[in-house]
Amino acid sequence: MSSPTSAKTPPTPPDAEKKPHVVQAPFGAERQDEYYWLRDDSRKDAAMLGYLNAENAYADAVLASSTPVQDKLYGEIVARIKQDDASVPCRDRGYWYYARFETGKDYPIHARRKDAPGIDALSIQQANAAGDFAGEEVLLDVNRLAAGKDYYSVGDYAVTPDNAVLAYADDSNGRRQYTICFRNLVTGEAYPETIAGVSPNLVWADDNKTLFYVENDPETLLTVRVKKHVLGTDPTLDPVVYEEHDDSFYIGIDRTRDEQYIVIGVSSTVSDEVRYAPADAPREFTVLAARARDVEYDADHFGGRWVIRTNADGATNFKLVTAADGATSRKDWQDWIAHRDDVLVEGFELFDGFTAIAERSGGLERLRLLHADGREDHIAADEPAYSMGLDVNSEPATDWVRYSYTSMTTPATVYALNVKTGERRLLKRQPVPGYDPAQYVSERLWATARDGTKIPVSIVYRKGFAKNGKAALLQYGYGSYGMSMDPGFSVATVSLLDRGMAYAIAHIRGGQELGRKWYEDGKLLNKQNTFTDFIDVTDFLVKEGYAAPDRVAAYGGSAGGLLMGAIANMAPQKYRVILSQVPFVDVVTTMLDPSIPLTTNEYDEWGNPEQPEYYQYMLSYSPYDNLRAQAYPAMFVGTGLWDSQVQYWEPAKYVARLRDLNTSAEPVVLRTNMDAGHGGKSGRFRRHREQAEMYAFMLDRLGVE
Repeated sequence: MSSPTSAKTPPTPPDAEKKPHVVQAPFGAERQDEYYWLRDDSRKDAAMLGYLNAENAYADAVLASSTPVQDKLYGEIVARIKQDDASVPCRDRGYWYYARFETGKDYPIHARRKDAPGIDALSIQQANAAGDFAGEEVLLDVNRLAAGKDYYSVGDYAVTPDNAVLAYADDSNGRRQYTICFRNLVTGEAYPETIAGVSPNLVWADDNKTLFYVENDPETLLTVRVKKHVLGTDPTLDPVVYEEHDDSFYIGIDRTRDEQYIVIGVSSTVSDEVRYAPADAPREFTVLAARARDVEYDADHFGGRWVIRTNADGATNFKLVTAADGATSRKDWQDWIAHRDDVLVEGFELFDGFTAIAERSGGLERLRLLHADGREDHIAADEPAYSMGLDVNSEPATDWVRYSYTSMTTPATVYALNVKTGERRLLKRQPVPGYDPAQYVSERLWATARDGTKIPVSIVYRKGFAKNGKAALLQYGYGSYGMSMDPGFSVATVSLLDRGMAYAIAHIRGGQELGRKWYEDGKLLNKQNTFTDFIDVTDFLVKEGYAAPDRVAAYGGSAGGLLMGAIANMAPQKYRVILSQVPFVDVVTTMLDPSIPLTTNEYDEWGNPEQPEYYQYMLSYSPYDNLRAQAYPAMFVGTGLWDSQVQYWEPAKYVARLRDLNTSAEPVVLRTNMDAGHGGKSGRFRRHREQAEMYAFMLDRLGVE
């Protein structure tokens, strides 16, 4: 193994000033937070900005020697991206909609073509591939809109039912506070009014002039009210349609499958409530079923009835029920698809002659087809570790169901399956220039946790990989919110595999890979399972020869950054380097502050630290609070100044305190993107430049040539 080049005498890291500050809990508990001053909600404090800029300068100095590797990685990754690619077109209201990219440009062009005899998804794809854009109508050229901006994103767009007016919501700093703009698609003219401070969620009514949208609280950024805007009127006079007073709930709006209703959905971690109104006269919204704690549900309307996915009546893994038009209570619900202990129902799509159900069993996704005549079957997968799910199915009057498929060796793929004949059509596979899937191998493994629980692991490596305990490994994990980290293809990971590394995903508790109980066993007072599972997977992979004990890297972001902070405190000797993006590391202080976005909505995920039991438990694992004098591994910590989900000051404080206590000589770098938020830089290429920097740091520490 070669010696890391950065093991030479490093530059001197910044030393943040300490200022005494006491953080108090309502029941009297106190904690000292000497770096609390780094929090500035306005993002304008000169001392704070000076510290972040000093950290960036230090990161530049530490990473300077790896610049050639960064450039090489970036070049490899970008070379695997077909630059003039396009999505699979979907037909809706007489038009085929798609997004496409042009060579050298960062952002998509959203466009459509009018339906006509002989035009289908395949013919449009062929035309796009040939550069034939005759008949194309550009809805949004995001490259033009993003010109001159450090960050830009279009979060949602919606076209009126008569296809004549476009509304879109954009964000120019990454804080996820969007602004709605309008354009006439017939004349090309922009409407004068704009609406700021909203979420990216837009729904038109049938009158082609009334837009429903969700307004955010300007301080917490929580979705607080649904409003409606009539084109040509003053947005400041927009009436409130619905206002949510419980700040543990989020709001979303949609239209039903049959376009008959506009629905308002409110959701917390453990409860849901749906309201509906006719799309042709959406004046009053009727509650489908009143909210009740520990009762979750989502609903769609088609064929004259409601179809509802719910965990009511002990259906831990969810079931499907139906309700007639006019339903206003759970008393109106009738069981349809029964609950099963071994199958999690994750979603469904309604068609004229069948229903497609997204399920999860044995830690993997699958699709179940229920036919009108009572028959049922499953769509088969092609590999032992994969990800499969329903794709965009915009029209219910069809015998074809579209679904997506990918694995750690198979690029993203869209299939269409004829439910009557069984014919499967490949609509698109992500083109990856220079990549040969036959040269790579993926496996599904099961690691035993310290309490005897079997943890699924997905791993990939290049053919010829020797399981001799000498290789370098990157292990990824998340384990929160019931979000499953299913194995998928990554153009960036290939560069690691080609250098002899293995890449593994630890499907730890706190996700939902093995059903709802898998989530429940990794949240609230069971959260420690998430961290010990990840460490136990590392031990398993080392024992089985997939990695050398001193060549393991760990990677996680957001709540996965909490995981990184926890394992760094619990088992620092097991990791040579830790990569932590936008990490949630100051758990107790954040959850004590309801003014911070996401806090109140997440009491049922982490606990409410105003209650002593949860306070003490959260304090037992909060990474910032558990830093202590010990030798920590090398770390790359990334954040965004405008992050609205994990505020920049969490990783900034964490790194400052870590520097005070770390007894090792391993470098710790904090990279702050001063122009972006939770998702990092915008654009399809710029994010790979950031990833190349992080991976170059990792390769250096692991001694990978």
